[in-house]
Amino acid sequence: MMEDVRIYGLDFTSAPGRRKPLISVGCAFDGDVLRPETREEMTSFGGFEKFLQKPGPWICGMDFPFGQPRSLIEALGWPTGWEGYVGEVARIGKQKFEDAIRDDMATRPYGSKWRYRAADRRSGSSSAMMLFRVPVGKMFFQGAPRLLASGVSVEPCRPTADARVAIESYPAVVARSIIGRASYKRDAVPDTPERRAARERLVAGLESPALREKYGFGVTMDDAWKDEFIADPSADALDSLLCAVQAAWAYSMRGKGWGVPEDCDANEGWIIDPHLIDHQESGD
Repeated sequence: MMEDVRIYGLDFTSAPGRRKPLISVGCAFDGDVLRPETREEMTSFGGFEKFLQKPGPWICGMDFPFGQPRSLIEALGWPTGWEGYVGEVARIGKQKFEDAIRDDMATRPYGSKWRYRAADRRSGSSSAMMLFRVPVGKMFFQGAPRLLASGVSVEPCRPTADARVAIESYPAVVARSIIGRASYKRDAVPDTPERRAARERLVAGLESPALREKYGFGVTMDDAWKDEFIADPSADALDSLLCAVQAAWAYSMRGKGWGVPEDCDANEGWIIDPHLIDHQESGD
């Protein structure tokens, strides 16, 4: 059993820099209340690699796909185990990885170009293959091999006894449970009263009894944190907090497989959140 665990949420990007860094929010968690305490910006993947080496125990919810659809892995002839195909992706490099995805798409009928993991279908996220718009495929390429190299326990893809635990998170799942499909963020464009109002509702909802009812604990934050989360149109730090909520729930479920469904395909990865465990769907 882990004691004095630190909970992190990490908002990820495929090309970190000063304008768009990776942002982690560190939280205290006593099993009943999650409280944000620290914020860290990483302007390069070197910073992410350093972050992964923080001494445990910690649990971090990370906003990128840890795996790819099983049907894609099989179609490409890559090793079917997570460590095997992530190692293969690291070996072939970025261009060949992206070429392989495009080549697979070229073989598929119109309207079915993308393959989906069960977690993608259930959460309403983009396919883990996506290379444009929200380029989560590029995030996978940058993130998963670094997880593999770091030695952290990756739930459910590569569970170990390491005190550093990474889980895949998707902040939209938490956000939608509070504000539905309302838009609350946008990069590089002027903010709008509607998006700011949505962030206000989202921050208020995080401290509401409804969140406690679903996740089994509450969130509390001081006014400075609330002001920061509401003021930032990109909502990157707010998304990090949403990832931390999922990480805290996973920690609370550590005695029950970290909240991962028993029939989950661990080699595809799974977004760990209570909203996704009731109706698992097959991916393609």
